[in-house]
Amino acid sequence: MQIRLLMVLLSLFLLSGPAFSVTIGGVVLPPTLKAGEQPLKLNGAGIRKKLFIKLYVAALYLQDKTHNSDSILDDDAPMAIRLSIISSLINSKRMEKATREGFENSTHGNTQPLSAEIEQFIDVFRKPIAEGDIYDLVYTPQKGTGIYKNKHMISSIKGIPFKKALFGIWISDRPAQNSLKDGMLGK
Repeated sequence: MQIRLLMVLLSLFLLSGPAFSVTIGGVVLPPTLKAGEQPLKLNGAGIRKKLFIKLYVAALYLQDKTHNSDSILDDDAPMAIRLSIISSLINSKRMEKATREGFENSTHGNTQPLSAEIEQFIDVFRKPIAEGDIYDLVYTPQKGTGIYKNKHMISSIKGIPFKKALFGIWISDRPAQNSLKDGMLGK
């Protein structure tokens, strides 16, 4: 009888404990990130592949988990995307090209209103990129999107329209990869 009680108590303790990290593509993703002082929960993650080559792991962090990409894109709430580079094939030129294509798709070709912000963002990728680099794209209302490389802030871009276009690269109706979108949305 005491063993059963002990097992029940142990199960309750484990289920009520802190969230655990998730490993995808060899990358350990923390269960939470912060946007300013706001804690965010891992909503989902996946691997960006091209021609069967694994390029990076992308993870979406939100205040409350959801599968609804439209509400995420429209929401003026803290959120973040973490990109963990897992391939030495990613370089500055390839990342710049892919990012431009992503903005074209997420805005349905209407990049002109955000051209200055897009150029400021792309400038981040003009510096060398190495396997193991981590980019955190952290949106905080009224502050904008902070861009961090390996935990060091390297740029900040204001505005919800930019956040919507940026996050849309991965979760809009024209994402970089459908299976990656599904993974980030926790589907």
